[in-house]
Amino acid sequence: MSRPLDLVVLGLSLSSSWGNGHATTYRALLKAFAARGHRVTFLERDVPWYAAHRDLADPDYCELILYPDLASLKDLRPRLLRADAAIVGSYVPDGVAVGRWAIAAMREAGGVAAFYDIDTPVTLAKLARGDHEYLTPDLIRAYDLYLSFTGGPVLARLEREHGSPLARALYCSVDPAHYTPGGAKPSYDLSYLGTYSPDRQPTLERLLIEPARRAPHLRFVVAGPQYPADIAWPANVERREHVGPADHPAFYAASRWTLNVTRADMREAGYSPSVRLFEAAACGTPILSDAWPGLDTILTPGREIVAADGPEAVLRALTETPEPDRAALARAARRRVLAAHSAAHRATELEAALGEARARAAQKYPQHVWKLGFSERVGERR
Repeated sequence: MSRPLDLVVLGLSLSSSWGNGHATTYRALLKAFAARGHRVTFLERDVPWYAAHRDLADPDYCELILYPDLASLKDLRPRLLRADAAIVGSYVPDGVAVGRWAIAAMREAGGVAAFYDIDTPVTLAKLARGDHEYLTPDLIRAYDLYLSFTGGPVLARLEREHGSPLARALYCSVDPAHYTPGGAKPSYDLSYLGTYSPDRQPTLERLLIEPARRAPHLRFVVAGPQYPADIAWPANVERREHVGPADHPAFYAASRWTLNVTRADMREAGYSPSVRLFEAAACGTPILSDAWPGLDTILTPGREIVAADGPEAVLRALTETPEPDRAALARAARRRVLAAHSAAHRATELEAALGEARARAAQKYPQHVWKLGFSERVGERR
């Protein structure tokens, strides 16, 4: 294990899980990272849509600082100069300016500057269109480390085609202390938890709404904000506007099966597991999912998850799977996730990636005195 590190994260949101999947990912990762003895500060732009839906105002594992605008970051520069590493996340407001500010501070401080892309295929599609909302080609080359929600061939592309000095996968994860199997009798045959996205909606239509139309005797539920009012939901589909992270385990426990739907860019790139896969599996709820390259590297279809290509496959799983087989599938998925995809696993992967980035950056910038070092004395602090 590394010596205790001082990490600053500039992310989309930690305080609010409303309408985004970033908060859940950051919470699990940073809680586990802090549990390993590291100091964490999270800088979040204070925006009204998250301010109105905050469900974590005072985390006990890190310092959360809300800043009002880009100009106010100058007052936080001393905090960055004390850090060993800074991570800037995707979709951060004014992300290009924030990234340049963080990189400059880390160059001066002798720390590692990393980009954490929780939307990698979407980011690459935006770059291909010349859309530089939160990342530019020159920033990819300037960051010491590109942490990607997508693994597989995309990592080589980031290094070879986009010039990243070092690209490493850092998938989402689950906190097994919170996501545990529930004992309640399921109320729904199939559930889906996710914010509305136009490119996910056709798959949701094919794998949940159409099966609901064909099987009016079954019960379905879709939870998540921002769905248009003109969607024609069948009568047997219950709608919930939002389910906060604290209530996710109960939501999964109420479902005989849950559905995973992948955004189009992520499905095409593959190797982009959703946090919902890990959450549901940890809660012991069997999962139906759309198919994508690399799914079998996360959960094995037929043994730990069911890959469905249409409403017929969904209805077969819901109506023809013997209960012992359904329970065995859920147990196998839970074992796999706890063995490889817990937040503790990701925290150790983050440590390793930061250490590797520091070593490479030290060769590139030998004039710097690099602060990010490793020691066998875990309790040692500067």
